[in-house]
Amino acid sequence: MEIPGKVSLYCPLVDAKGTTAMLVSVSDDGYYHLQVTVKGKVHTMFVPIAQAAVLFMEPEPEVEEGLEIER
Repeated sequence: MEIPGKVSLYCPLVDAKGTTAMLVSVSDDGYYHLQVTVKGKVHTMFVPIAQAAVLFMEPEPEVEEGLEIER
């Protein structure tokens, strides 16, 4: 996964149910820093990690059997 990266946001706090966003960073203070397009304009949003889930739009690359990837 790459940051910044395109994600789907799930967060009941802001009534987001699969909202497309750009994950800009993850703060040490416990917030996702996101950019969300609302009515054609880009807005910055900070949502608490504890109350949100993000799903990266790009799937992880498939790993060949027997090949180990160091992370």
